[in-house]
Amino acid sequence: MLHPHRRLSIYPIAVHAAALLPLAILIYDFYAGHLSVNPIQDATFRTGKPALVLLILTLACTPANTLFRFRAGLRVRKLLGLYAFAYASLHFLIFAGLDFGFDARLIYDILFKKPYALAGLSAFILMLPLAITSTKSWMRRLGRRWKRLHRLIYFAGIVAAIHYIWLVKSDIREPLIYGATIGLLLVLRIPITQHAVGRIGHLFTHTLRQDHENRSDDIRQLQETE
Repeated sequence: MLHPHRRLSIYPIAVHAAALLPLAILIYDFYAGHLSVNPIQDATFRTGKPALVLLILTLACTPANTLFRFRAGLRVRKLLGLYAFAYASLHFLIFAGLDFGFDARLIYDILFKKPYALAGLSAFILMLPLAITSTKSWMRRLGRRWKRLHRLIYFAGIVAAIHYIWLVKSDIREPLIYGATIGLLLVLRIPITQHAVGRIGHLFTHTLRQDHENRSDDIRQLQETE
């Protein structure tokens, strides 16, 4: 059985591996010629979706700790957030660079003709100061303001979900599921909800612990009788 500290150290490794997987598959598909007939659109989508998923996982870390006492989530929260920003940066660079050749006039026109593009840029801009100030030195420098600043992640999540909903033109069920998930995670951050969820989580973990202890006692008794 793994020692708790050893078990905790596995989670960052798992996050690195899982977060880099979509990029590795994208690079492989590019060189193998497996992208769609519109490779730029394909690459844009395949960097935007991981950014949103990782952003949702970042938002889920605190509720997971509150509800299930999953403390490892707090340890990898920053890592998940930085990967979300990395994919969002790639998403924006592919859009602005490969699709529009970094032409400021074309980008300006598309931003105000296509609301989804403006929403996507807004989400990226909201995430930018969070990535810049994610270090311990910035935490010390900003003090209490650091926590207030990093509440922008809630707005970034909402705007990113809106970006995805507006982007999809036909079947919006999947974007709505992402949006509803973000909404639920934000509700779980409200103090009253957080307190209620914390009590449920405590009861849940206590029940699991008691069940585990009862099973251990049963196994011990069986071993003694044999």
